[in-house]
Amino acid sequence: MIARRNKAGLLALAFALALVAGACGDDDDGAAGNPGGSGGSGGGVRGSLTVTGSSTVEPISRAVADAFSSANRGVTLSVEGPGTGDGFERFCDGDADVTGASRAIREEEVRACEDAGVPFLELKVGDDGLTVATSTSHAAVDCLSFEQLYALLGPESTGFDNWSDANELAVELGGEGDLPDAPLTVIGPGEESGTYDFLVEEAIAPFAEERGEEAESRPDYQASPNDSVIVEGVQGSDTSLGWLGYAFYAEEQDAIKALEVDGGNGCVAPSPATIGDGTYPLSRPLFIYVNTAKASYGSAVAAFVDHYLSDEGLANVEEVGYVLPPAPEVEAARGAWQGR
Repeated sequence: MIARRNKAGLLALAFALALVAGACGDDDDGAAGNPGGSGGSGGGVRGSLTVTGSSTVEPISRAVADAFSSANRGVTLSVEGPGTGDGFERFCDGDADVTGASRAIREEEVRACEDAGVPFLELKVGDDGLTVATSTSHAAVDCLSFEQLYALLGPESTGFDNWSDANELAVELGGEGDLPDAPLTVIGPGEESGTYDFLVEEAIAPFAEERGEEAESRPDYQASPNDSVIVEGVQGSDTSLGWLGYAFYAEEQDAIKALEVDGGNGCVAPSPATIGDGTYPLSRPLFIYVNTAKASYGSAVAAFVDHYLSDEGLANVEEVGYVLPPAPEVEAARGAWQGR
């Protein structure tokens, strides 16, 4: 999984470097400026921009956009969160200036942007822990192994409507067969979501590939692109099972229960500390991708991203419930942006 992500990231960087030199400076709305110098405090920026992509990243982008819009009344700014996959589609079609992603861009998405002549830059803005959750009433389960996650959520679990239905498969995979005799109601994000993709890549695909199965989730679950709907679904069934971004769990932790996850080194609960140090097995990076052809210095896009990467902008990462990347990674993102 790691190698596949790194390969996509290298493709993204190579494509950005290849095209950005010719793209920057061609924007009629742009003006010569200083990298990072139009971060939204002056209020003189004008123009429009659209931010799309991951519903997981959306709370960060929306908080950044609120402060930026207050300081720049001349900018028309739209923020939406249809999902990572849908966001990349819009972005590579040229219909959005910035897209959030809860996974790295894929090779086919790089090609789509390349074919459409959309140069871009990948910027890491946060860390998240994909949170597996159940109802606070469900005391019989506190931790799930990757084997159990596959047995409950993978393609071979289609039709399982009781937690205990997954026991035989979990044992066959080398896990424990101690799941309770309780109704199983599953709710999670749909296939347009990077949160769906990440769970499949980390907890389902390795087993599916070994067993000759498709790397996908079971199809018979309640899917929603809206994280608030997922929270409501998890809360609404006493023995539910769902998955979502950590910030949405943190906001509702009195209403739903986060399960610990065992990736092979024991059960670990999601928290800012375990997400930040990577010991939580379902930790993942969060990104924004910027159309660099729209980001000439002085443009609304450049000013927005300047603000996003400022101390004030990145403070929103923790305020909405995610984890700020380590200082070297923050500086690397700023350096990549300033050197575009």
